[in-house]
Amino acid sequence: MSPQSPLFGRRQMLAGAASAALGVALVPAAEAAAGTRPRPFGSYGSPRHRPNSRTLYVDSQGRGDHTTVQAAVNATPDAPERGWTVVIAAGTYRETVLIAQAKTGLTFAGATRDARDVVIVFDNAAGTAKPDGGTYGTSGSATTTIQADGFTAAHVTFANDWLRADHPEITATQAVAVKVMGDRSLFEACRFLGHQDTLYADTLALATFARQYYRRCYVEGDVDFVFGRATAVFDRCELHTLARDVSFKPYGYVFAPSTAAANPHGYLATRCRITGDSPDGSYGLARPWRPSSDLTAVPMLTVRETRIGPQIDTAAPYVNMSAGYPWQDARFGEYRNSGPGAAIPVPENRPQLTAEQAAARTTRTHLGDWKPSA
Repeated sequence: MSPQSPLFGRRQMLAGAASAALGVALVPAAEAAAGTRPRPFGSYGSPRHRPNSRTLYVDSQGRGDHTTVQAAVNATPDAPERGWTVVIAAGTYRETVLIAQAKTGLTFAGATRDARDVVIVFDNAAGTAKPDGGTYGTSGSATTTIQADGFTAAHVTFANDWLRADHPEITATQAVAVKVMGDRSLFEACRFLGHQDTLYADTLALATFARQYYRRCYVEGDVDFVFGRATAVFDRCELHTLARDVSFKPYGYVFAPSTAAANPHGYLATRCRITGDSPDGSYGLARPWRPSSDLTAVPMLTVRETRIGPQIDTAAPYVNMSAGYPWQDARFGEYRNSGPGAAIPVPENRPQLTAEQAAARTTRTHLGDWKPSA
């Protein structure tokens, strides 16, 4: 079913499109087994039995320290000597969340260890009117905004369920699920759900090279649904293209990096899967984004040892975003990919790395001295 259709409701979206791979259950795993007594915070303790004084609990039903995620974030100290953990019970938390730059070393832990159970979601788009005038813009549309360094999330869904079909009057349809800007940002077994501009992997400033690591995550969308200028590694992730009721091709693009020219490392997808609900050849793999704030950007993307599904146009996987900047001038490269979408019918349109070049585009080279652990 197309996400453009009025029948594509928010419940389906929050379950995720790749039901065969990830399931569609919205019932918390902790409550799935009949006859068991729910433990809202699983193995992470409880307000009466904390593993340490730096652990807070969120539960929409009032069994924790706070009923909203933002309230728990606000309750943590700025620039702590040791990181704090926010354990989030199963539920859908309809709110926007800001993790300000001072909230360093913060961790979000989904209590059931199943990202489908813990959903942080809102429905602003770039063109949504703000209460005090104007519109939100792309960055302002984000459900969750992470500015702090050292952020970790495990088993959490970040979503933006704004739908084009519900708002035909809005033309600025970017709707970000999460904007990540901090260095050493780790996401383990998380989900990122949206349509256009789902995951904004970015930095706080042009000269800042923020490193981000996404391990065994799931990301879905349609137009440029992974974009920004961060140094970001996607390791064993699933990137899922959504169907659309449109007459043009490509329907959209998986990646739209905007890597700063001075940054030697942009986006890296390694050992991933690119899947989709869309027809064969309906999506581009990437297009280079040169934002108005950085017309000197030289976008960088490496896709290696990844299985690429038939949804990707093999003859023209890369497309110009602007006429004045051809994709050939970007730093795009592939290495040892497989699957029907990895075929090379037009070699000049699929830049392949040599073994020597590939050795310089690995998880280690991208993350440097940072060795993330969940």
